[in-house]
Amino acid sequence: MKIYTKTGDAGTTALFGGTRVPKHNLRIDSYGTVDELNSWIGLVRDQPVNEHTKKVLIDIQDHLFIAGAILATDPEKAILKNGKERLNISKLDDEKITMLENEMDAMEQELPPMTHFILPGGNQSVSFCHISRTVCRRAERIAAELHAQSPIDQQVLKYLNRLSDYLFVLARKLSQDLQAEEIKWIPKKY
Repeated sequence: MKIYTKTGDAGTTALFGGTRVPKHNLRIDSYGTVDELNSWIGLVRDQPVNEHTKKVLIDIQDHLFIAGAILATDPEKAILKNGKERLNISKLDDEKITMLENEMDAMEQELPPMTHFILPGGNQSVSFCHISRTVCRRAERIAAELHAQSPIDQQVLKYLNRLSDYLFVLARKLSQDLQAEEIKWIPKKY
């Protein structure tokens, strides 16, 4: 099987279900941004993080593939003629969201309380985590806009919202583990 199909040469692509849409379609932007996020999380996973965190990040990457598949499915073709769902995969459910919450709770027990906003940075690994967080927020904004136009599974929105929080807490935990300085943002008075 060749990787190139030439079917997108005219600026269109197919959704799961076969519907062709322009490559600038909001649905394409939505799952494309989730794909970008997944790549950034792969970069975070390649950093000096412990084995538990690597496992959690792999789980997150798996969940993002689920989110991407949901976003890539034409809602009008989500149910087959036989009544079954086109996507025969696990869904984003409350258990996956609770996993993120539990991970945040565990990390926060080891962190000092946050009293100010924090400037992203301090260590390359921490910065990669902050970039992932901001890409996640963009994915969430695009998915929310898509949802306003064509309703999507709200678990996708909920998962992306919680994931951006997880990535923020992970950045703080990495700062602590890597002994990177957290610089508080204190507005200057002019």
